[in-house]
Amino acid sequence: MSITAENITLDSRLVSLIQWLETLPEFSLDPKTVRPASSDASFRRYFRVDSGKDSFIVMDAPPEKEKIEPFVKVATLFGKSGVSVPEILAKNPEKGFLLLSDLGAFTYLDRLDDENAGSLYMDAINALIRFQSFSQPHVLPEYDRVTLLGELNLFPEWYVTKHLRFSLTPERKTELEKTFNTLLANNLSQPQVYVHRDYHSRNLMHMAETSRPNPGILDFQDALYGPITYDLVSLLKDAYIEWEEERVLDWVIRYWEKAKKTGMPVNPDIDLFYKDFEFMGVQRHLKVLGIFARLYHRDGKDAYLKDMPLVMKYASKTAHRYAELAPLARLLDELQDKKQDVAYSF
Repeated sequence: MSITAENITLDSRLVSLIQWLETLPEFSLDPKTVRPASSDASFRRYFRVDSGKDSFIVMDAPPEKEKIEPFVKVATLFGKSGVSVPEILAKNPEKGFLLLSDLGAFTYLDRLDDENAGSLYMDAINALIRFQSFSQPHVLPEYDRVTLLGELNLFPEWYVTKHLRFSLTPERKTELEKTFNTLLANNLSQPQVYVHRDYHSRNLMHMAETSRPNPGILDFQDALYGPITYDLVSLLKDAYIEWEEERVLDWVIRYWEKAKKTGMPVNPDIDLFYKDFEFMGVQRHLKVLGIFARLYHRDGKDAYLKDMPLVMKYASKTAHRYAELAPLARLLDELQDKKQDVAYSF
């Protein structure tokens, strides 16, 4: 549905965006067709605009909140590896606008089912290995200890204390700090590659109606150089869709086999590689619980509350499997009990 003239006048950035599109005659864009395409957990917005039978995507990233330069840099970097990312057609860094090629309207989450999951996930794994295999140090910022620990600390700050109103005792705080150190020691010992950081079903586009290979890859502007299992965890332990553990294990093994053949620096022992995958998953899941809680309490976005139980399930299952994570498992059990007393507003 197109945006109405009344709505446009109430949105000064949208007015500015449409005015910018009118300065790009070479694309024959029709400003009257500008309509919402998607939004995400950041301040960025995306619009779709038509040009005859073709369509394009326009990114609106308020410069004081979001910079477009990282998106442009990573799009160029990943694009050189041959994966499907949006083409940068025009940009206005001062205003925070980008004109992009359109990768379609359907995400993996829209299209995944039991019958096609195998082929779609293998496409995603192949694309992951492709851009990982192009990794070089000192090109992207490092996913270092400070960054990883900062993400972990979102869990006690926003999920435990703010969301569940649970007070950690000094003993619990000490145990949690030791658990964080255990996780980080594993994460930082892993081989380093390019990390998308949100390589999951909502950021992967189903490309069936195009000539480009699956998946179309979006939302990569925060990419870093970090642990090799991070994106695999994002993909296979997705906050928005769950698969049987046996199936996930099969996909992990398939990734590991393909990565080894490609010369990727994965752990040569599949059991140790899977432990890396699991420990990386706990780091990510604790981070995500904190982010989802922050989005609700700080930013007023409640859409992610319904996804918290699955993320907690992932973290708890893994914590209960490893002796090193037993203190975390006990804490998560307590939080599960506390959660029953918290009323969510959807």
